[in-house]
Amino acid sequence: MTVKQRPEWTDFDIGYLLGLLVGEGHFGGDGRQPHITLRMHTDHEALFLWIQETFPGGKLYGPYHHGGRSYFQWMARGQYLREVLLPILEEHLSPNLDKKAYWRFIKMKDRYRL
Repeated sequence: MTVKQRPEWTDFDIGYLLGLLVGEGHFGGDGRQPHITLRMHTDHEALFLWIQETFPGGKLYGPYHHGGRSYFQWMARGQYLREVLLPILEEHLSPNLDKKAYWRFIKMKDRYRL
């Protein structure tokens, strides 16, 4: 999916995803490529289905059952991360919003030269 093909999201869609990523997400990578992950309990299945429908370039994994926990994981990487999510985060995420999440995002960008 290229930026020109991405759907038109509402302010709510972007704000809700941004809030989830700031509060529960992880900005990192596997050493070869960057990724953004969101992992939450299976009680939030409807939320993950909304993310999958609204931001279809990511991938939903699970449910997993490990160590007494049950969870889903949504992951964005590759072209979708670079061309779609990165511009959204660059526009809306700032240290004024959340310093910790902002610096994790910057660290991911620096490490993977985004």
